[in-house]
Amino acid sequence: MKRETFIKSTIILIIGGFLTKALGMIIKIVMSRLMGSEGIGLYMLVLPTFSLLIGLCQFGIPTALSKLIAEDSKNNKRLLFSLLPISLIINIIIISFVIVIAPTLAFNFLHEERALLPILAICVVLPLTSTSSILRSYFFGKQQMLPHVTSNVLEDIIRLILIIIGVPIFINKGLEVAVTFVILTNIISELSSILVLFFFLPKNLTIKKKDLAFSKGYAKEAMNISIPSTASRLIGSFGYFLEPIILTNALTYVGYSSNFIVTEYGVISGFVMPLLLLPSFFTMAISQALLPIISKATSSKHYDYAKKKLKQAIGISLLIGVPASLLLAIFPEFFLGLIYNTHEGVAYMRFLAPICILQYIQAPLSACLDAMGLTKLGLKATIIGTLIRTIFLLIFSLLKIKLWGLIFSTSLNVIFTTLYNLYQVKTSLKK
Repeated sequence: MKRETFIKSTIILIIGGFLTKALGMIIKIVMSRLMGSEGIGLYMLVLPTFSLLIGLCQFGIPTALSKLIAEDSKNNKRLLFSLLPISLIINIIIISFVIVIAPTLAFNFLHEERALLPILAICVVLPLTSTSSILRSYFFGKQQMLPHVTSNVLEDIIRLILIIIGVPIFINKGLEVAVTFVILTNIISELSSILVLFFFLPKNLTIKKKDLAFSKGYAKEAMNISIPSTASRLIGSFGYFLEPIILTNALTYVGYSSNFIVTEYGVISGFVMPLLLLPSFFTMAISQALLPIISKATSSKHYDYAKKKLKQAIGISLLIGVPASLLLAIFPEFFLGLIYNTHEGVAYMRFLAPICILQYIQAPLSACLDAMGLTKLGLKATIIGTLIRTIFLLIFSLLKIKLWGLIFSTSLNVIFTTLYNLYQVKTSLKK
């Protein structure tokens, strides 16, 4: 990728990331005003399950497709049509399994019967999310960032409109019905995203019979990339999935009420973390633009160029992340009051803001490992980091320090994973 193309792609992704983050923040604000802390807490209680299921259904196929298309050595249309049926089969298996275990998950693990309807609603959304992710990855591999940005922005606008209209109607039927509706808005938003992505396909695109033929070779090569990538993401998602289960069980055991746990968890996951991670749209944009560049550079043995681009990406990430963290650490009351009309979570934000400086450079480092075909190293970091987080979350939660156990265990995970990935990238680029 030429320097001009990299800069253009990064700028497009930063603008798109800003718009998406801004819209996402507005959606959270609207939800908090319409459903309150308890409603946000219930939504955030189900969200880790949603994230885990998305990771399972995607199975790392978008990452593999983007990398293989960026290398530009295959029939890309045949590659795409070889991976779509695999994705469909995976979705059918997982959705069937979730429908069976949903009651057990809601009643016995989350100890929240109101979570059942939202979990079942997730099943309807999963195939559409997988399809739109695969289409986006096709454009990423082609180094065309505008389709991704446009579809994401439109998706969030539609979700926002539907939430503003629908939540006041459905909340009268119960908090769980309103949360279920919020999840189901993804159906319309994902469909609109898919239509936009189809619009960006070349007008003279022709699909021949041979393009539709399934290729075992292409599928196998994609799976060699996707399986380690999926394992890494799933371990992280599984740790995130265990988070509310461990919290609700451990904190209930030491005497905290279910309402207190749900409300406080909503403050951390719904208010504090989204605000702290707001600058991450820059780092995500940079890492998304970085992946095809590093992939192409390392496959061509241009390691100095790859190293230069990674340094630029980390430098820009820190340039944005450090001032943002300082502002959030010094003025947490102002930002929480301005955005969410609350001062709950001030102490959490002061503690986590400096830690998030490391979080901001995680995305470029992970993208670099994926691009160099070193996904297994990222997987190792994720496994160890998740184990650290999960073990300490349980220990801290039993110490009866409210939800500070979540804050401390999250911090340990961020510190370890970032430093480990930094060491591995530095070592690999020296070879």
